[in-house]
Amino acid sequence: MSDKAYQVENKPINTQNQKTLLTPVKKEKGQKYLDAADQWLSTAISRVRQPIESFFNWINEKTGIQLASKVRSTKGLIVHVFGRLAAALFIMREMRFF
Repeated sequence: MSDKAYQVENKPINTQNQKTLLTPVKKEKGQKYLDAADQWLSTAISRVRQPIESFFNWINEKTGIQLASKVRSTKGLIVHVFGRLAAALFIMREMRFF
């Protein structure tokens, strides 16, 4: 399951380091349809996000990277994450992704 981020007042969210986070436009309460420009923007953003979210979902399914309940320190978390990512790379290699 992925998290959903939406624009605040239909304006891009500005972040640190001169970067802008673009998110789908959320309908206002009681609004039935988005206007054409907002619908186009939401579609364009979703087309970029979908393959990325699919890739992260694949990593989670194959490695269980989110199952870190026993991790008790920052160092342990880093070892857990990089160990699971290394496992994903080995799986990808076996599946001949690269």
